[in-house]
Amino acid sequence: MPATRHLYLARHAEAEHENGSLTGKGRHQAVALGRRLRRAGVDRLHHGPLARTAQTARLVARELGATPVRAPEAGDYAPHLPLRAELPQEHADGVLDFVASLPEHERLPGPALAHRALERFTGPVEGEHERHEAVITHSYLVGWLVCVALVAPAWRWTTLAPANAALTVLRYPPGRPASVLAFNDTAHLG
Repeated sequence: MPATRHLYLARHAEAEHENGSLTGKGRHQAVALGRRLRRAGVDRLHHGPLARTAQTARLVARELGATPVRAPEAGDYAPHLPLRAELPQEHADGVLDFVASLPEHERLPGPALAHRALERFTGPVEGEHERHEAVITHSYLVGWLVCVALVAPAWRWTTLAPANAALTVLRYPPGRPASVLAFNDTAHLG
């Protein structure tokens, strides 16, 4: 029998642009995020492959007492490559220019990784017990998973920009549509 999944999504904490290492502020953000996730009962933690997500996850994991698991699906990529035909005319040029400006290594594998992320992180879970799991990722994936949960147009991921270490919570109950319980919540960051 399936059970409800609670998915806690967080963009990585603040990092240096040059090397991707967390800043001092970013380390404080990660610890605060970990404390918040511990209070929520999170017991599974996934993170993207880049340094800023891995470092954030290690600090969060210390607070949770969990082992972080590296997940390529939680990487930094464009989850959906919109076509002009699906875009409102007044936004088409801006959205297409933005997506075209992304590096090829973020664009080309993006849709396939996004599909794998849906399979791995969304929907109800098998078993009798609710699951509370967190994914430390990047803003594009957070925005896209919110769009999918709300059945919003796929291109809208380009318009959502969660803050560093902000928390987004999605719920996937069996037999019911997904819910967005929180988006871009920074209350734990003080």
